[in-house]
Amino acid sequence: MWAPLSTRSQSTVVTTKKNKVALRNKGFIATGLLILAGLAAAGALLLGVALSMIFPKLPSLDSLTDYRPKVPLRVVTSDGVLVAEFGEERRRPVSISQVPLIMQQAILAAEDDRFYQHGGIDFMGVARAMVTNLVTGGRAQGASTITMQVARNFFLTREKTWTRKLYEVLLSYKIESKLTKDQILELYINQIYLGQRAYGFQAAAQVYYGKRLQDINAAEAAMLAGLPKAPSAYNPIVNPKRARVRQEYVLRRMHDLNYLNDVQYKQAVDYQLVLRNRKNGDDPDAPSDVANADYAAEMARQAAVEIFGEDAYTSGVTVTTTLISDEQRAARRALRNTVMDYELRQYFRGPEGFMELPADPAQAEDVIADGIGDYPDYGFLESAVILSADAKEVVLSQGHGETIKLSGASLKPAESWLNERAPANKRLKRGAVVRLLKRKDQPIMLTQLPEVEAAFVSVNPHDGAIRALVGGFEFSRNKFNHVTQSTRQPGSSFKPFVYSASLEKGVMMTTIVNDAPIFVPADVPGGQDWSPKNYDGKYDGPMQLKDGLAKSKNMVSIRVLQKITPQYAQKWAMNFGFPESAVPPYLTMALGAVTTNPLQLANAYAVFANGGYRINPYLIEKITDGSGRVVARAKPAVAGEEANRAIDERNAFVMNRLLRGVVERGTATRARALNRNDIVGKTGTTNDSHDAWFAGFNKDIVGIAWVGYDQPRNLGARETGGGLALPMWIDYMKVALTHSPETPLVVPPGVEQINGDYYFSEFTPGNGGIARIDAAGGETGGEGGDVPGLFNFLKGLGNVFSGDGAPAKPIGNTGGDGTVIPAPEPARPKNQQSQQQPKDEIERLFGNR
Repeated sequence: MWAPLSTRSQSTVVTTKKNKVALRNKGFIATGLLILAGLAAAGALLLGVALSMIFPKLPSLDSLTDYRPKVPLRVVTSDGVLVAEFGEERRRPVSISQVPLIMQQAILAAEDDRFYQHGGIDFMGVARAMVTNLVTGGRAQGASTITMQVARNFFLTREKTWTRKLYEVLLSYKIESKLTKDQILELYINQIYLGQRAYGFQAAAQVYYGKRLQDINAAEAAMLAGLPKAPSAYNPIVNPKRARVRQEYVLRRMHDLNYLNDVQYKQAVDYQLVLRNRKNGDDPDAPSDVANADYAAEMARQAAVEIFGEDAYTSGVTVTTTLISDEQRAARRALRNTVMDYELRQYFRGPEGFMELPADPAQAEDVIADGIGDYPDYGFLESAVILSADAKEVVLSQGHGETIKLSGASLKPAESWLNERAPANKRLKRGAVVRLLKRKDQPIMLTQLPEVEAAFVSVNPHDGAIRALVGGFEFSRNKFNHVTQSTRQPGSSFKPFVYSASLEKGVMMTTIVNDAPIFVPADVPGGQDWSPKNYDGKYDGPMQLKDGLAKSKNMVSIRVLQKITPQYAQKWAMNFGFPESAVPPYLTMALGAVTTNPLQLANAYAVFANGGYRINPYLIEKITDGSGRVVARAKPAVAGEEANRAIDERNAFVMNRLLRGVVERGTATRARALNRNDIVGKTGTTNDSHDAWFAGFNKDIVGIAWVGYDQPRNLGARETGGGLALPMWIDYMKVALTHSPETPLVVPPGVEQINGDYYFSEFTPGNGGIARIDAAGGETGGEGGDVPGLFNFLKGLGNVFSGDGAPAKPIGNTGGDGTVIPAPEPARPKNQQSQQQPKDEIERLFGNR
């Protein structure tokens, strides 16, 4: 029988067993560690092998070290101001030295605040992102560095796979080994997509703010820096609320990183962003580095593509135009003001559209914010949605969270649609989309989109350089260029060319012409008699020629044309650039029954302005390729070269004096507001007031203004060239004349001054000059010889073409200032596209014949 073990012996046994277990466990751990070490080593070996195989296959960094982005076609003014860019990508590459510090800090705060500390991969950032994502329970924060984004944007797709991520990491290390931090940041600043087709922060600053990058402030920089994360979601134009949230986050980060102190941070948070799409495009305070010239830009684009083909859009081609930026802005502003002043006098046609608005104000605001983008703003003509309306007050929203209240005179244009008797489908009520006219220093007006069109062009009469060109109210609505592509009747603005022809035949400034009714009987059975009228229906009897032109007396013009014959006047008009087919040799020529467009009319008036020389208007000064090499340059005809002479300088001088009378005491006295003695011009209003014109100039500037409907119709019983087109011309000239000091005309040899009037030396009173034309009145004919009957000159009007090239119909009744012209030209589609210019037209853009 065994004796029991002592307590100590039992303890020894237990300890021994524990030791054995511990040893066994240590063995397992050691074995596990050895296995893990082996696996790690094998993994490292495999990773090393993989990296040794992958790394050499990584793409070359040549595209980074020799960075050549797709630079769009750029069109600029003669003074270097941007007109337009064409291309899939809007880019404006900049060096890191041109990027303001506040912009760099905003980018680092938003994307990679340890950029200058890590080697391409920010492991602290990765850890921080993992913790944040675990806490939030989702993928709330990423850890891509700026270097990784450069690698992705230049070489990789955006697919979310481990392979792509591995390549991204390896490329990041490779980039960091080859480039400096500043070089990497510069690539990022120029390459990253920021919405609105803008690539890079310089382009984005222009797109969103209309500013150069170096001119932005902290608030604007924070908004731009927030875009790379999600350009569509944080686009301040499309999603202003979400963009604001993102901007505030970036500003907080900048404050936390001590990029902004407390005062700067508060100022940035409180700053109200002014986006370019909401800027008053016609306000003098609008961006100074953009000239709104869409119609001219389209002409320049066609010329560039003709030379470079599709490469024009990506190779950095620059087209330098002859436009002068401040004059271009003035012309566009003048045209839009003229059109909207006219529109405010028209019948309100009803809302532009309707939105179904929820009763809840916040939800209604969201609906407006989402839908108002379908009604784009046009400069100072902005879209808005009515929240409530009655006869006394209208409350509106533009989707920004604020309301606008209008009452009194601001509602006058649409007051008839605010009462209960208005048709239900047109009544101004909750949800109606309308327009707000916001002009500087003027009350906001409730109005509508205009239907009328307008055009303006100005040229330098010395060489034909186009100083300003506006082809219509809004290019995005109607791309038809009314300056170059329209075919309209100039009305009384053509009369000076008839008077110019008469000077060569001995007619003088003081020749007496009878302002009395004219009757032309029909010379065939069933024909119609013709009895043209003066605009005001009044006849002043015998008057001097200079007064007949100043007052635009139709009877005087007709009798002068009778005297010199329409055939002679037709040939004379060709000296000014009018095609023979556009000037039918009939009496209606005296009243402007010819066809032309604003640019051609500017070309013709330039002959008077420059002393008698024929020039060719041109738009393009030069074209350079991406390397800055000039590949095309203008070669314009120049005034002063006798080879370009069109008329005698004496004729041009006397016509200047005659046209000065139009301003001093005639139909253009409004122009006296310019307080210049060197301003001359002529008004024009066509049949039934379908077209309103003013053509005016001094020795340095010729400007042509036109207003009319694409589908010709009456502009209004009281709408004339002097009341409608002339104000546009005046507003432009207020700016343009700052470049043109007043210089009195010099009397040329062969011209004599007698009692304040000017005469050719061979045609003076009592010495060769014609003293009277049909002064006693009576039937037509007299000294003018044979006068074609109504049938004959109606038949000849088959050569007068209407807007689409179809022959014009017979003469209609007189209207406007009494001009008798062919029937209205056929209607044009409202959004007719810009026509492709043939090669000879492209040549003319450079001033080549």
